[in-house]
Amino acid sequence: MGQTATEQNYLKAICKLSEHDVIVSTSDLANELKTTPASVTDMIKKLSDKGWIQHQPYKGVKLSAEGRKIAMGIIRKHRLWEVFLVEKLKFSWDEIHEIAEQLEHIESDELIRKLDVFLDRPKFDPHGDPIPDEKGKILQRPTRLLSSLAALEKGELAGVLNHTPDFLQYLNKQGLTLGSRIQVLEILPFDQSIRLKVDKKQIQVSPAVSHFLLVI
Repeated sequence: MGQTATEQNYLKAICKLSEHDVIVSTSDLANELKTTPASVTDMIKKLSDKGWIQHQPYKGVKLSAEGRKIAMGIIRKHRLWEVFLVEKLKFSWDEIHEIAEQLEHIESDELIRKLDVFLDRPKFDPHGDPIPDEKGKILQRPTRLLSSLAALEKGELAGVLNHTPDFLQYLNKQGLTLGSRIQVLEILPFDQSIRLKVDKKQIQVSPAVSHFLLVI
């Protein structure tokens, strides 16, 4: 049974919001998809009728096994396309999300299998997010928030939790890219800003920024 692009977007959003088996509320789903609660309610009924989600009245929804399989396939396509756009077409990591949003709805499984092989089966996308394999399995890494590091601790920038162009462009200007070697030089008592050594230069980032950066 195929899905419309809108149905796929809903399943992907529920998957994103339901980490750790959390039930997703109608309001959270409406906020994520920038739509109205009434529209969400209508789509929830359709997805439930097709067996892709489980709906608990007055609580929210969670993916069924089939719904999760579909959602992970969409996420896989999105992240593979992001790798292709950066590695082969030389887009910057702040330019690729919207393009990948369009490409993820291409239906050809064979195309995605060949794309995966062509890219040498990458495990992570340009933002550090894990790419599900064909069975929907994800390689987990023991990452930590930069904000959790103590003074003098070291790490490597492995991912970002904010994919907005403005944030990624800010990181570019600071020289913070995936693979950057980081050392916490000082945590400022006044506002918990962090002074960092990034490769060979020193910068300072706010607490808001440090909560969006993952290190290993």
